[in-house]
Amino acid sequence: MTDDLPIRAYPQTFADRVEIRFGKAFPVVLVVEKDSINRLRSALQDGGIALGVEGDEWE
Repeated sequence: MTDDLPIRAYPQTFADRVEIRFGKAFPVVLVVEKDSINRLRSALQDGGIALGVEGDEWE
């Protein structure tokens, strides 16, 4: 993944999940159930901290 890769989130409230699409013409789709969103956020935060990423996004 690079900084210029389009990332879009599409909430599917009827199904209690969100689709996260990476890319344009043929996107890769990550489907995250509502109950797992905080687990994914925590994993990304842990990875970012381990890599030394700094900023408001981890607060």
